[in-house]
Amino acid sequence: MCSIGIFASTTQQTELTYAENTTKKQVKATIENGDTIALYELPTVWVYPPMKFKNKQQEKFYWRTVRDVKKTLPLSKYIKEVIIATNDTLMMLPTKHERDKYMRGFEKRIYKQEYGRMSKLTLRQGMLLIRLVDRECDATGYELIKAYRGAFTAGFYQMFAKMFGASLKTEYGSHKDDATIERIINLVESGQL
Repeated sequence: MCSIGIFASTTQQTELTYAENTTKKQVKATIENGDTIALYELPTVWVYPPMKFKNKQQEKFYWRTVRDVKKTLPLSKYIKEVIIATNDTLMMLPTKHERDKYMRGFEKRIYKQEYGRMSKLTLRQGMLLIRLVDRECDATGYELIKAYRGAFTAGFYQMFAKMFGASLKTEYGSHKDDATIERIINLVESGQL
């Protein structure tokens, strides 16, 4: 049994409430020519051809990349949010001294707060995170460190990363596997993977 109630608004858009058994759901609706039409927003569905692997090693690489993207993508989005919030705060501080003081305290808080999560990343995940930060922020890790901490500190961290085979100057889209990573990101964000 299904019951329907319509609540009209002034903009000709209505909220349609219906109950199936005991479950109630609200759906937006519009009235056109006296007919009530329910409006549903469908999620984006990505359709890709099935993955074809040449060998087990390639398949293992793909699923390891899926795991790494699922772990690092939320971190890159979090970093983007932190950068936006930090920029907003820094814009309100009038003097360079106050901005430097804020950044020193902010760096200590962020380090203390996120050390556990970041220290659990593998080297491969860290290198992927550097690229995903570039994807999210449109700036490499090197450029971000240089903007917030200065060229000397950015150079120091770049040398440190180079010792482990990574580079803070790595840009998203510059590797041959970035198309696969983009595919994985689309599937993960849409809930298909």
